[in-house]
Amino acid sequence: MVLAAAALWGASATVARLVFRDHHVPPLTVVEVRLLVACLLMLPWLAWRGPTALRVERRDWSYLLILGLLGVAAVQGTYYYSISRLGVGPSILLQYLAPALIVLYEVFRGRPARPRMLAAVACAVTGTALLVGGLGHSSLHAGALDWAIGFSSAVSFAFYIVYSKRGLSRYPPPTLLFYTFLIAASFWAVVTPPWRIVAAGYGAGTWALFLTIGVGSTLVPFSLFNAGLRRLRPAETAVLATIEPVVAIALAALFLGEGLRGLQWIGAGLVIGATLLASAQAPDHATVVAERL
Repeated sequence: MVLAAAALWGASATVARLVFRDHHVPPLTVVEVRLLVACLLMLPWLAWRGPTALRVERRDWSYLLILGLLGVAAVQGTYYYSISRLGVGPSILLQYLAPALIVLYEVFRGRPARPRMLAAVACAVTGTALLVGGLGHSSLHAGALDWAIGFSSAVSFAFYIVYSKRGLSRYPPPTLLFYTFLIAASFWAVVTPPWRIVAAGYGAGTWALFLTIGVGSTLVPFSLFNAGLRRLRPAETAVLATIEPVVAIALAALFLGEGLRGLQWIGAGLVIGATLLASAQAPDHATVVAERL
């Protein structure tokens, strides 16, 4: 499920680039619209499942607020901002420092990292660096604040993965996603009011792409990702997600004529090797449940 989610995120990168480049839509507008689309599609389905699917205990609202703002809103906003200022390659590399940050966090909490997981993290970070290549023109002229925000996308992604585990032990993934998406969308709606998006006069083709991104890169992959995260440890989940840049670059080579260079093939092999290492040591669902008990 995590690999499928990452593959969908990687495939949607081409669509996102099309929206930015050809339809001239600001990145934060895309973030807001994709979240709103996902919420509008999830609400009737959750309502149909019954009131329990939308019920949240009062004590958990502060948790949802933190996860929605510092997790969902932050990870998407910092990542898209980073793309606009640093370029796609450095932004991907920075965000996928998250597995290393999670391993460091677990070591800090007294859980020693297994040698296989350390090897998987090293392969994932090195492979991602080789995949995205060197620094582009925009990266070389970026300021310290831009790089800080880019690195914060890794911190927020790591936080989202680790902090989501608590909520997933209490609520099913659709319930958790709906409220965190709604909180994040409300935050970005303050930054860019919805009536300004409507007044922009985007055509039917652009709205069709918004719908595609809302479903294919938000609703479906996040649902799969959280369902997988519910059964795996955060570190394994983060390493598995590094398959995203492999898919993105492979599809760019296939459909956009952006051929892979020698080092990129090596990088892709390292990332795939990292996912195999993480999968090989990932515990099954029964083991995770036993540990929780």
